[in-house]
Amino acid sequence: MTQQAAALQTYNNELVKCIEDLSSKRDELNHQIKQEQEEKDRLQHDIRVLSEKLSRVEESLAQRLAARTTFDRTIAETEAAYTKILESSQSLLSVLKREAGNLSKATEPRRKEQ
Repeated sequence: MTQQAAALQTYNNELVKCIEDLSSKRDELNHQIKQEQEEKDRLQHDIRVLSEKLSRVEESLAQRLAARTTFDRTIAETEAAYTKILESSQSLLSVLKREAGNLSKATEPRRKEQ
């Protein structure tokens, strides 16, 4: 019976050691889980902050794009109007020169034909 008691004691010691090893591994795993949970929380916070910043940048960008479109339209309209003014000025100058020439001819003394 002593052999059986010794064997039982050996099994008991091994069982206790296995349980202690498993408990130690579980504690380490809990520590890892806690660290990863903290990292997850930090990352979620960073995502919220960055999402809010992205939203503000997108809104600002949309406003600036709209302003640029307004500038582009105003510049195009102004250039078109300026081109019309140049064309009108050129036409006016041509008419003025032609009329001045006609007036000069009309005011020249007539030559007597011989």
